[in-house]
Amino acid sequence: MGILIAVLGVWFSSSLVKGHSKAVTTSLTTKWSSTPLLLEASEFLSEEGQEKFWNFVEASQNIKPSEHDGSDYSSYHEMLKVACQTLSPLQQNLLKFSLSLRSYSATVQAFQQIATDEPPPKGCTLFFSVHGEKTCEFDSLGNLLQAASERPKPFLFKGDHKYPMSNPESPVVILYAEIGSEEFYSHHKKLVLKAEAGEITYVLRHYIANPSKEKVYLSGYGVELAIKSTEYKAKDDTQVKGTDVNATVIDESDPIDEVQGFMFGKLRQLYPDLTKELKELRKHLVESTNEMAPLKVWQLQDLSFQSAARILTAPPAHALMVMKDLSQNFPTKARAITKTVVSSELRAEIEENQKYFKGTLGLQPGDSALFINGLLIDLDTQDIFSLIDVLRNEARVMEGLHSLGIEGLSLHNVLKLNIQPSESDYAVDIRSSAISWINNLEVDSRYYSWPSSVQELLRPTFPGVIRQIRKNFHNFVLILDPTHETTAELLNVAEMFFSNHIPLRIGLVFVVNDSEDVDGLQDPGVALLRAYNYVAQEMDNNYAFQMVMSIYNKVRTGDQLKVEHVVSVLEKQYPYVEVNSILGMDSAYDQNRKAARGYYEQTGIGPLPVVLFNGMPFQKDQLDPDDLETVTMHKILETTGIFQRAVYLGELSNDQDVVEYIMNQPNVVPRINSRILTSDREYLDLTGMNNFYVDDFARFTTLDSKDKTAAVANSMTYLTKKGMSSKEIYDDSFVRPVTFWIVGDFDKPSGRQLLYDAIKHQKSSNNIRISMINNPSEDPDSQNTLVAKAIWAALQTQTSNNAKNFITKMAKEENAKALEAGADILEFAVGGMDINIFKEAFESPKVDFILSHAIYCRDVLKLKKGQRAVISNGRIIGPLEDGEMFNQDDFHLLENIILKTSGQKIKSQIQKLRFEEDLASDLVMKVDALLSAQPKGEARIEYQFFEERYSAVKLRPKEGETYFDVVAIVDPVTRDSQRLAPLLLVLNQLINMNLRVFMNCQSRLSDMPLKSFYRYVLEPEISFTADNNFAPGPIAKFLDMPHSPLFTLNLNTPESWMVESVRTPYDLDNIYLEEVDSVVAAEYELEYLLLEGHCYDITTGQPPRGLQFTLGTSTSPVIVDTIVMANLGYFQLKANPGAWTLRLRKGRSEDIYRIYSHDGTDSPPEANEVIVVLNNFKSKIIKVKVQKKLDMMNEDLLSDGTSENESGFWESLKWGFTGGQKNEDVKQDKDDVLNIFSVASGHLYERFLRIMMLSVLKHTKTPLKFWFLKNYLSPTFKEFIPYMAEKYNFQYELVQYKWPRWLHQQTEKQRIIWGYKILFLDVLFPLAVDKILFVDADQIVRTDLKELRDLHLDGAPYGYTPFCDSRREMDGYRFWKSGYWASHLAGRKYHISALYVVDLKKFRKIAAGDRLRGQYQGLSQDPNSLSNLDQDLPNNMIHQVPIKSLPQEWLWCETWCDDASKKRAKTIDLCNNPMTKEPKLQAAMRIVPEWQDYDQEIKLLQSLFQKEKETGTSAKMPGQHTHDPAAHVEL
Repeated sequence: MGILIAVLGVWFSSSLVKGHSKAVTTSLTTKWSSTPLLLEASEFLSEEGQEKFWNFVEASQNIKPSEHDGSDYSSYHEMLKVACQTLSPLQQNLLKFSLSLRSYSATVQAFQQIATDEPPPKGCTLFFSVHGEKTCEFDSLGNLLQAASERPKPFLFKGDHKYPMSNPESPVVILYAEIGSEEFYSHHKKLVLKAEAGEITYVLRHYIANPSKEKVYLSGYGVELAIKSTEYKAKDDTQVKGTDVNATVIDESDPIDEVQGFMFGKLRQLYPDLTKELKELRKHLVESTNEMAPLKVWQLQDLSFQSAARILTAPPAHALMVMKDLSQNFPTKARAITKTVVSSELRAEIEENQKYFKGTLGLQPGDSALFINGLLIDLDTQDIFSLIDVLRNEARVMEGLHSLGIEGLSLHNVLKLNIQPSESDYAVDIRSSAISWINNLEVDSRYYSWPSSVQELLRPTFPGVIRQIRKNFHNFVLILDPTHETTAELLNVAEMFFSNHIPLRIGLVFVVNDSEDVDGLQDPGVALLRAYNYVAQEMDNNYAFQMVMSIYNKVRTGDQLKVEHVVSVLEKQYPYVEVNSILGMDSAYDQNRKAARGYYEQTGIGPLPVVLFNGMPFQKDQLDPDDLETVTMHKILETTGIFQRAVYLGELSNDQDVVEYIMNQPNVVPRINSRILTSDREYLDLTGMNNFYVDDFARFTTLDSKDKTAAVANSMTYLTKKGMSSKEIYDDSFVRPVTFWIVGDFDKPSGRQLLYDAIKHQKSSNNIRISMINNPSEDPDSQNTLVAKAIWAALQTQTSNNAKNFITKMAKEENAKALEAGADILEFAVGGMDINIFKEAFESPKVDFILSHAIYCRDVLKLKKGQRAVISNGRIIGPLEDGEMFNQDDFHLLENIILKTSGQKIKSQIQKLRFEEDLASDLVMKVDALLSAQPKGEARIEYQFFEERYSAVKLRPKEGETYFDVVAIVDPVTRDSQRLAPLLLVLNQLINMNLRVFMNCQSRLSDMPLKSFYRYVLEPEISFTADNNFAPGPIAKFLDMPHSPLFTLNLNTPESWMVESVRTPYDLDNIYLEEVDSVVAAEYELEYLLLEGHCYDITTGQPPRGLQFTLGTSTSPVIVDTIVMANLGYFQLKANPGAWTLRLRKGRSEDIYRIYSHDGTDSPPEANEVIVVLNNFKSKIIKVKVQKKLDMMNEDLLSDGTSENESGFWESLKWGFTGGQKNEDVKQDKDDVLNIFSVASGHLYERFLRIMMLSVLKHTKTPLKFWFLKNYLSPTFKEFIPYMAEKYNFQYELVQYKWPRWLHQQTEKQRIIWGYKILFLDVLFPLAVDKILFVDADQIVRTDLKELRDLHLDGAPYGYTPFCDSRREMDGYRFWKSGYWASHLAGRKYHISALYVVDLKKFRKIAAGDRLRGQYQGLSQDPNSLSNLDQDLPNNMIHQVPIKSLPQEWLWCETWCDDASKKRAKTIDLCNNPMTKEPKLQAAMRIVPEWQDYDQEIKLLQSLFQKEKETGTSAKMPGQHTHDPAAHVEL
């Protein structure tokens, strides 16, 4: 104690510092009102399943916070208690995290917007909507329901909550209400009764009648305070009044709070009476460490390794904290880190690991990556919200495996099995007599000159050369209906292959009407077949093929084949033959007529025409004749490679039949059934574990669907291949990886047939087990279930083999018929059966098992009575239609697929666990269903081989629970580390994980690696204040910041968020803490969520440049609109949570195009309206295909036929949740508005900007419209501009565009702003604006700009002024006079980007924007190129996108032009002077005499504005000025 007092005493005498620590804080809120957490929790549960949602709704009425103290804390915990009843501890943590993130606030708000759009009847707290009619009274519901069926059913969204017992035929009642309100529960009960009685379909949507005044505080974003270069001073000298900020920002409760080795958190606890002195000491220490003197180059070199060493010396529990602190405050920590020693073991291990990182993961030193259970999480594209989805998905699978008894390491081994259903191509057997081959490479004389050895495949050739070898490597079969209109084109392609000697064996199958009484004189298909067969017999198949070609040559394009076409060719080629005898009734030329149809039906290859290549069917879209040729050639080259490998490995030798070899490949199946091969699959949840069985019907009915499935599985007895029952012999190898449950009514022929086919297939395979589920067609009693009971009795009482023989007998039709007719069951007994127990079981009157099965089929499998289905390893295939064929071949295919994708892999893992046979086979089935049901994702990555002794932070998981396997690879001094460290800290609180963080350091740094402070806003759970209220939402706090640097603040948000700064008096572009009183509080608002998309024209496959989309609601159809870019057909629309309708813009877009199809949207593909629902914070990307209307094929969107009323194009986006009022633009003659575009950021540039506007206004008589880039404007500017517009009578519009995610991102704010000046000119402005002038903010205009607008650009899309050459003393700084630029420009001038004029019509027509973006994408990957982005890019593109050079007097700037030319100057620009580095403000006052007058005039206006705002006399709020309804429109 004495020592501490001494330290404090000594220090006090030397330091008389006063004042508080200074801080910067940032918060981000939504535009919409805060949503109740109860509703957000219900949405979390609904993603776990609708059953959980409705249970929660029921249970939530028991939440009564009043029993406690009624505080936020107690009501929150009461709600959690109810929500967590059915959740595992891990899911409970994820629920708390989702609530802290408020990730379901957007979902609740989406419903709120849908309700607002209805709109709600006046004065109701809840209301019903029945097919469009609304009421608040439950009593009037009856009347609405009576007439409901006449009105169309409402559109239901994917996220809607539909009561499970609802009857799909009945009318839909939508209740809009707030769960948790008294009123809701009384109505809910009544609706549930109606739904259960089958009278209505009950749908619940959230609707909050009295929304809260609070906003939602968001998290999941990063805030960066970057240190600015102060080479050129760009700070405004205007003084700013600080606002009162709650001083609780400075967090004194941090338990560690370590500064220079002093643990202040501990000290405060030990010496509470010295709080004040400790605070002063802490402040002194902070300020002494915060000084950021620049480091020498030799000190920088090893910073990355030194930081890693510092992190790894900390105890593992604190290592992540150290990493977070280091990376987030690096500029002040760097000096201390330079003293750290790096051990040689650490360096060697990191360098060794880097070889692996590069070789297996493609990571360079300094790169980072995060893997969760082997899944790559890309931090650049995946936000925290999609990360939660990954965690929840993984949790479901892991908990499923855990409940099946698979734990620890073996759980992770099973999890990492890659069993995604492969999109592998199945082939059918082409060794059929139904195929008529027109050539054979191995025997036809025309191929004699070709070599015949398979070794020829290994002879080197040029790439892309097709080898001519006399073997049938490539077999091309056309299965055609001769009367189909595409047949002729397909045959032409085959003929072309044949005549060009392509090594392709070509076969034909004509599928025609095969009924006896149709002959070739009535049916053209039959005629063609008979003619073909006749010629084939007389001559050969090749002649016959040529004759078919001559027949089709007679058919005009677009017409169908007729009998007379066949007759005329026959008569001409074979004049002496009686045509009737070939085509007529008694024709002998019907070979293959039945066989061809049989082959086509047996192979199950889908609708005609079909083309097989080596038995594999081509996709429908590949059958277009132009594509078919390319695709086939491509296939030939592709399969050649496969054959080369086979010959090389000795699998294929010269004496083998090649076709036999191809047909013996594993992907050849007797039949292709699309029902089995579809990628859209449904699985049972087999993870339930219980001890219930189906023979207790009363108990069975009470179980939920997961437990019902478990009971059915528990009750199964299986048939397996002969005699290998577990009772008789135990052998490891008989884990059977495929389990079929046959569902059907076995007292009906169709059910028995399905069972019989399954058993027949089983004879050939020892991999499968078969069992049955009864789905009776009528209510079961002991009379109509004889076969089912017999089967059940046999399974229950007999050995496996006897049961199988008996059941096979029962499945035969004649035996079943005899049984129904009253024969005694014992007549069918097979040898060896124990007849007495069997008879006793059969005659028992209980049919519980059938009743349970029937209910299971209805509720879980969703089958109608008597419908058939097959369940294979939990995958439901069905319901099968009546009469649909599902035979032995289908079971063969099904088994094949399961073995290939999942069965064998899972079996080999399960065998290692040593379970006994039946249990193991059950486990394979259950694990397969669990893993295969997962959405198809990326493959998991294996990473066993990294060394982790010295260079990894390791955190071990809690014992005995499931854990996530998390691997991070990171360089501690990169931007990624600033984000990754806090993320891992939060994950560590949420999930049990086995974490390894590998260091991936860079050596020999030459520059400071991190020049910014960073905070990642993320909290694992909602926090509370000391008095049990909700703490104010999560915010970013920068405490104890150094005072000397100049900072700029940037937000780093998820891709689809558009945020704007809404309140702060400070200049966030230039934060200088020396001049700040205490706290700079920046408040941001989430302005929009972005809807992005890609659009293509299906006819050309190209993006339709200039196409416009609009987004709106039913009441206001156009709220925002946008233009499609040529790059990737990209477009973006600004929206907020809710349901929106996407349409083509009225006018040329809608006249020329129609929407053909859409993907990723929320309306069914055939719907004529495209509805898009935004109901979460994740990115939403849709794909839209459009098609030109038939009569508009030759029209061009960007041509001059502009008849569309282009008014009100980018219309106002002034809508909260009331839907703002829209005012149509009053269209002026567009030639007399002068459009001026400018960008500014920071108070100084905004001050310049206002002065630039004033100088333009003073010299121009034409009406003006200013366009500003909204993204970076300060709140003060946005507030003042409407006032200025009113006083000076001009129009303005704020435009914004989010930098597209696929375009290379800039990280520095200044460069981003430069990018906006040039990269998006074609999409920032409406099509109606045909010329725009860009004027830099720091310019002064001295002439009428109309002259510049009307200047002729000689066909160039834009005009720039070249740099002056007249000021000679600056020659050394003219970089464009030498080196790269001199050679690239080749005598042309280098232009300055401070002033330019763009002819937007021309610019769009030649796709200049797309070319500029393309070039930018290529150049910007190199950090050293495009140093002045907005200027270098157009100059670099001067050869592709020409620039018109404007006369020199259009832009004068002192740095480059001599004083003599100043008097002719039409505009003066305040260029930076690299020689004198003079600050902008000083230069402005010195160079431009009128500048100060303008400045004074604006200042006067500002003080007037302040006065009016305070007294509230005539000040108007933004957007309400009256003189011109169209003056302010926001983009």
